[in-house]
Amino acid sequence: MRREAVPRFPMKLTISRDNPCLYLTVVCKDRLPVFRKDDFKELVCQSLNEARQSGEFLIFAYVIMPDHLHVITDRPRQPSEILRFVKGITAHRVIAYLKEQGYQTSLEKLRHQEKDRGYRYSLWQHESNVLELTSESFFMQKVNYIHLNPVRAGLVEKAVDYRWSSARIWAGRAAEDEPLQVDMNKIKWRQVK
Repeated sequence: MRREAVPRFPMKLTISRDNPCLYLTVVCKDRLPVFRKDDFKELVCQSLNEARQSGEFLIFAYVIMPDHLHVITDRPRQPSEILRFVKGITAHRVIAYLKEQGYQTSLEKLRHQEKDRGYRYSLWQHESNVLELTSESFFMQKVNYIHLNPVRAGLVEKAVDYRWSSARIWAGRAAEDEPLQVDMNKIKWRQVK
């Protein structure tokens, strides 16, 4: 008889030093604007959702920029493991899509010497920025930072107008067809928001 998996997620997460969240910044190799087109951004949203399910972590906020992404997650495991899920699944899906769609020029830009495991392409730079968020105020500072990223880059005038972030959800104006849902309802706030 097959047993159903019991979800790992707590009822509500309290952000603290004992229970930090993670702020991840992942940059495309050589800052190539791989995610310039919406079909790539949609694919990244699907990949992040797959990574969340496979890695059993929560996603609280995100933004997908043309050459990088920011994600805020909980920390149910080591940061390196969460990065492995995020970077590994998105890289696998995006590189497969590039091959299927015949984006040979893009693939050449992502090419590197073949590694021991047989990888010929790298979507991501090797270094990644991971920061622990140990307070609600620091958490909200990073949420606001990532939501304003498209505004600072001149992609939109208002953060809620950028489809490829969680800004609308946080503003209480989620679209029916949000590309990626976030788990903000899993946070237990100590301070009134």
